[in-house]
Amino acid sequence: MARAPLLQLTDISLTFGGEPVFHDLSLVIQPGDRVALVGRNGSGKSTLMKVMAGLVEPDRGARIVTPGVSVGYMEQDPDMAGFVTLGDYATSGLDENEHYRVEMAGEGLKFDPARPVATASGGERRRAAVARLMAAAPDLMLLDEPTNHLDIEAIAWLESELRDTRKGFVLISHDRAFLREFSRATLWIDRGITRRQERGFEHFEAWRDKVWEDEDMQRHKLDRKIRAEARWAVEGISARRKRNQGRVRALADLRAERSSQIRRQGAAAMALEAGSPSGRKVIEATGISKTYGENLILRSFDIRILRGDRVAFVGPNGVGKTTLLRMLLKEIAPDSGTVIHGTNLMPAVFDQARARLDPEMTLWESLTGDAEMRVSGQADQVLVRGQPRHVVGYLKDFLFDERQARAPVKSLSGGEKARLLLARLMARESNLLVLDEPTNDLDIETLDLLQELLDDYDGTVLLVSHDRDFLDRVATVTIAMEGDGRATAYAGGWSDYRAQRGAVPSDEVEKNNIKSIKNTANLKSEKQSSQRLSFTEKHRLEHLPALIERLQAEIARLEELLADPALFTRDPARFNKATEALKTRQTALNEAEDEWLTLAERAEEEG
Repeated sequence: MARAPLLQLTDISLTFGGEPVFHDLSLVIQPGDRVALVGRNGSGKSTLMKVMAGLVEPDRGARIVTPGVSVGYMEQDPDMAGFVTLGDYATSGLDENEHYRVEMAGEGLKFDPARPVATASGGERRRAAVARLMAAAPDLMLLDEPTNHLDIEAIAWLESELRDTRKGFVLISHDRAFLREFSRATLWIDRGITRRQERGFEHFEAWRDKVWEDEDMQRHKLDRKIRAEARWAVEGISARRKRNQGRVRALADLRAERSSQIRRQGAAAMALEAGSPSGRKVIEATGISKTYGENLILRSFDIRILRGDRVAFVGPNGVGKTTLLRMLLKEIAPDSGTVIHGTNLMPAVFDQARARLDPEMTLWESLTGDAEMRVSGQADQVLVRGQPRHVVGYLKDFLFDERQARAPVKSLSGGEKARLLLARLMARESNLLVLDEPTNDLDIETLDLLQELLDDYDGTVLLVSHDRDFLDRVATVTIAMEGDGRATAYAGGWSDYRAQRGAVPSDEVEKNNIKSIKNTANLKSEKQSSQRLSFTEKHRLEHLPALIERLQAEIARLEELLADPALFTRDPARFNKATEALKTRQTALNEAEDEWLTLAERAEEEG
């Protein structure tokens, strides 16, 4: 006998500010479902989850929860107004005899229920929200970025709880390792369309790329059909009496269909450029230690960091990762030991707490107010790696639109604040990048790009992160800080550290490494496959899209000129010249598109 669904949305439509977020959306969540909800930052993931939770009322459609089913929601930024302590918030809604569940969750998550809400950090608030949801044990759990700001130990506890539960849940997360482990179906929001695949996140990227590939092919066919019909219309302009008006109207319909298509949001046009190289030895620490009161942070630690190293620092929150990082940067002095810097260091720092952003400043002021980015006498220009750029143009590189340029920083989402910090970081030349939790709030596509940029960066990288997948992709050395002042260096990333430490069976690590390589290194594999082409072919493949775009723009201008029915009578010479130019460019465009398709297919086959 089929069980009733936990939740059903039928024909949901929702509009904010004139732009549709969802249109005729329908979905069903069944008992035991484990669903990953994915999409770009700003695509509507959190909004959809709030509709599921009943917190946002759609403009049209129905939300149906089966009688007797409880739905729990863990939001990204929990509203704790009216609560004195984190424990008060976490136990709200529970019977007094159920408060022990919060205490148990608090032990696993290592948060203090007595901590006043007013002084709690973002990570502590997030732990309280997770504890509240897990203690309530609803039939359907809606978790919006549950691992964000959690350390690896807290993530491990949450994973253990989710692994054992038989409840249904929907997850929003940027943590690939977390999504791969716990999803059995995937909901993908893309430009207002929600698609579902009955396979977990492990298969998402291949599915997404296939959908986009089919979409590009259909757009390519439509463009070619429009060009063919436009060519017929132009060539028949001198014999208008013979023209088929139905065909002309069909051409107008084709153009309307093409213009109505919503283009995918591109990846941020981020770029990292190393300045003049540092010396081969970047940092050498010998016998450094640090104690705060009775709290031993570090004891007798040695490390030599060489140019090009990618050093990751891992461990529980509060263990001293940022303290060690600041000692290595000479921002704070060790109690004992020495830190020596190599020559010509040019550091750039990404701040975990986002403290380098003034919430009251606008995005425009945040860039132009930076002394290192200011262009003297140019209020609308910023200096980007030595070259002046218009503020709005540079913000667009990081997926901000013109309206946001004058908006205050405090209006940004977590992911947008991270992108703004990256914009400031990447505007300057550097040879030492210090990244303290850079992956928080970034969507998967931006993480892909950031990882690729770090791969190609000629300088040295110091990285603090709890994102295990990102660590596996980037780190060449992992410094594990496990309390009691112990810090140990391991070769490789997170999985390598765990294998060397003996935390998991080596065959499981190998399986995870293979899975990570297959599922999370698409950009790298594409780059490798394109390199199997000859140098000339590779160069041609990279530059053909710009040539195609330029030819399309020229063809559009010529078609607009020839659409004037009086041109042939008024200036026959110009008409003939434009007609010949149009034919030449259409031929060139067809040849360029065919060449691009051939080279792209070869690159894909070689991959």
